[in-house]
Amino acid sequence: MSGFRKTLRLSDLVFMGLILIQPTAPMPLFGVVSNLAGGHVVTAILLALVGMLFTAISYGRMARIYPSAGSAYTYVGKEVHPTAGFLTGWGMLLDYVINPMICTIWCSKALLNIFPGLPYLVAVLFFVLLFTGLNLRAVQATANLNKWLAIVMLVVVAWMLAATVNFVLGNPGIDLLKPFYDPVTFSWGKLSAGTSLAVLTYIGFDAISTLSEETVDAERNVPRATVIVCLLIGALSAIEIYAAQLVWPHGEAFPDVDTAYVYAAGRAGGAWLFQAINLTLLVASIGSGAGGQMAGARLLYGMGRDGVLPTSFFGTLQETTGVPVKNVLLIGALCLLGAVAITYETGALLLNYGAFIGFMGVNFACLKRSERTLTGLLPPACGLAICFFMWANLGWTALILGTAWAFVGALVAWRRVR
Repeated sequence: MSGFRKTLRLSDLVFMGLILIQPTAPMPLFGVVSNLAGGHVVTAILLALVGMLFTAISYGRMARIYPSAGSAYTYVGKEVHPTAGFLTGWGMLLDYVINPMICTIWCSKALLNIFPGLPYLVAVLFFVLLFTGLNLRAVQATANLNKWLAIVMLVVVAWMLAATVNFVLGNPGIDLLKPFYDPVTFSWGKLSAGTSLAVLTYIGFDAISTLSEETVDAERNVPRATVIVCLLIGALSAIEIYAAQLVWPHGEAFPDVDTAYVYAAGRAGGAWLFQAINLTLLVASIGSGAGGQMAGARLLYGMGRDGVLPTSFFGTLQETTGVPVKNVLLIGALCLLGAVAITYETGALLLNYGAFIGFMGVNFACLKRSERTLTGLLPPACGLAICFFMWANLGWTALILGTAWAFVGALVAWRRVR
C-alpha cells in the first residue's frame, strides 16, 4: 500500500485545528462557567490555557515518536502498559458518548429561543432523531463546508465585538477590569471549579496529532500547530467572553443559563444579533453533535471488531451503507435519556472527566519518555499536575459518575486479560 500523501503544511494544520475546536467554542459555556467561577470566566479560560499548552507540548512530542498513531490510547499503551492504554482510551470514549448528549441539550435550548412555546422534550426528540438520522445515512460535512462555517462564525464574532464596543461607548460607567477580577465574588475554590469546566473550550486540539502521516515535516509542524491552535483559541475565546461580561456583568441573572451568551449578544446588538448568534451556535452544535455521534459509533465498532466489546452487537456494519447501525442507535438512545436526566453543566463536566484522563495519560507517557533535563521534564510534569488539579476540581457529581464509567472500563479490561 502506498499510504497517505504528505500534503498538509503548518498553515493547513492550524486552520483545520481551528475548525475542529470551532471559533465559537466558549460561547455555550459562558453562563455555566460564570456561575461556577463567580463571574471570572475570562480568567478561567486563560488559566485553562496554561494547562492545555503544556499538554499540547506533550502531544507534539509523542507525535514525533509515534507519527502514525496520534492518539492517547496508543501513546499510553506503548509507553506505560497496554492495559493503561486501554483505560485511557476508555476514558476518551466518554467524550464521544457525552458530546452528542450535551449538544442535544444545548440545541434544544437554542431552539426554544426561536420557538418559546415548544416543549423541551419535543426539541430533544427532534435533535436526537436528527443526529441519529444523519449518521444512519452516513452524512458527513465536507471540509469545504466546514471552512465556510468557520468563516461565518468569525463574521458573527466580529459583529458581536463591534456591538460590544458600541455598547461600552454608550455606557461609560462600565468597569473594564471587572471581568478579570472582582474582589466581591473572587475565591480560589470557585475559580478552580470554573477553570475545570472552561477546559471544554479547548477540547479537540489533540486531534491535530492524528494527521501526522499526511503532514509535511510532521516532526516539526505537528507540535508547532498544536501549540499555535491552543494559543489562537485561547486568545479568541478570552476576547469573546470579555465582550459578553462587559455587556452582562456577573450578578445579574440570565433568562437561561445554558444559552446566556445569546442573551448577552441580544443586549449588545439587539434582536438581529441575538438570532444570529443563536442560529450560528445552533448550526455549529448540530455539526458537533452529529460528528460526535459518528465518531463514537465508529470507535465502539472498532472495539467490537477487536473483541474488546461483544462483537455480535458492537462489531457489525450494515452491508448497504457500511454504517455501525446498532452503535449509532445506542448512542442516540443515551442522548435521549441523558438530555432529560442531566443538565448541560453536568454533561460538560463529565466530558471533561474523560478528556482529563486522556490528557493526564499523555503527559505521563511523555514524562516517562522525556530526557532527564529541565526542559525535557518540566512541560509534561506541569501538564500532568495542572490536569490532575483541574480533574480533581470537577465536582463530586462528575467524579462519581466518571469513576463509575472508569470502573466499568476496568471490568472490561479485566475480562480481556483473563
